[in-house]
Amino acid sequence: MTLSRPITQAASALRDKFRDVRAASLALAAPLSAEDQCIQSMPDASPTKWHLAHTTWFFETVLLQPYATGYRPFDVRFHYLFNSYYETLGPRHPRPQRGLLTRPSVDEVHAYRSHVDEAVLALLDSGAGERDWAAIEPIVALGLHHEQQHQELLLTDILHALSCNPLLPAYRPAAGPALRLAAVPPAMRWLPRPGGVVQVGHEGPQQGFAFDNETPRHAALLQPHAIADRLVSCGDYAQFIADGGYQRPELWLSDGWAAVQTQGWRHPAYWLAADDARLEAQQQQGDWQVFSLHGVRPMEADAPVSQLSFYEAAAYAEWAGARLPTEFEWEAAFDAPGISQMTGHVWQWTRSSYDPYPGFRPMPGIAAEYNGKFMVGQLVLRGGSVATPAGHTRPSYRNFFPPAARWQFSGLRLAKDV
Repeated sequence: MTLSRPITQAASALRDKFRDVRAASLALAAPLSAEDQCIQSMPDASPTKWHLAHTTWFFETVLLQPYATGYRPFDVRFHYLFNSYYETLGPRHPRPQRGLLTRPSVDEVHAYRSHVDEAVLALLDSGAGERDWAAIEPIVALGLHHEQQHQELLLTDILHALSCNPLLPAYRPAAGPALRLAAVPPAMRWLPRPGGVVQVGHEGPQQGFAFDNETPRHAALLQPHAIADRLVSCGDYAQFIADGGYQRPELWLSDGWAAVQTQGWRHPAYWLAADDARLEAQQQQGDWQVFSLHGVRPMEADAPVSQLSFYEAAAYAEWAGARLPTEFEWEAAFDAPGISQMTGHVWQWTRSSYDPYPGFRPMPGIAAEYNGKFMVGQLVLRGGSVATPAGHTRPSYRNFFPPAARWQFSGLRLAKDV
């Protein structure tokens, strides 16, 4: 059966998207040496090389092996090395030991990607019928969005790794001069929001791609509240620090205060005080410096504060006489007049536990393990960050991390009851 014209057009668009996303991953890795790409700075992070291989493993395992007739794996040992958390697929290399995988080399991982890319493109060119296309298209779409998630993780993970290097090297030097001198952030305004029943969640395939955790769309009851028109800035957060925020247990949740004590937190993850010995080689001046993907830069008072844990976000909200919004308050306010910085700056912690929506059902097959089994002990973040690929997020998108995670581009927006 030959492809009908609509399927042919869809397959052509999907081929283009596949090439673009796969090329973007290699472009993100290009500034890094082979040594950079092998390092794992903590168990929660993964080496760049592993991200490149795992996203390839996903297409090979979930798409090619079930659907590409005659497909031969590049290396059967990679099935063990690059599985992440899919229990149904058998044993895998321990996550905390991914940095020990000096082999396969970066060149071999690139060859693996080329092998799989060629097979995926051949499958999309194979003239699959309506029935096969109905099975193949959603898997390719899921694989591409999965790879975009790993593109962001690639950046956050290598930033953490480079922050552990006493030389504080830049992932990629900034194209322009150093950031402008700190500006005073605009005054925060409170936008009143009515209570009532709102519809939240993704509407379904007619609205485009979504992960299963964004569904089903359902009604949520909101109480009257107000939400801040902008994100909390570095200048705002510096006032919290100056007021002894990290030394005041009354501001913190119990587990958060324990983390402050055991981890020695005194400021956001990549802030550097002026007396930090590592700054001498950087020849930086000022009260605070921030280590970024472009190296050490002056702290910008009007930039959104980033690299915060949920505990820090909640403590700041308590200090400010406010609270974090629920994920449903956040989603309902997405298109509100006067609201800004809803996406593309930092992921925004909410006060919502990462729970299934009423009637939630995971994706079928192997992908059933993608989201649902993590719905315990996590908090929801909304929005999207500077490291999120363009076009990857949407108002219903639900990111999630444990409350102590602070190596992501995560910040906060305030809300309050009225």
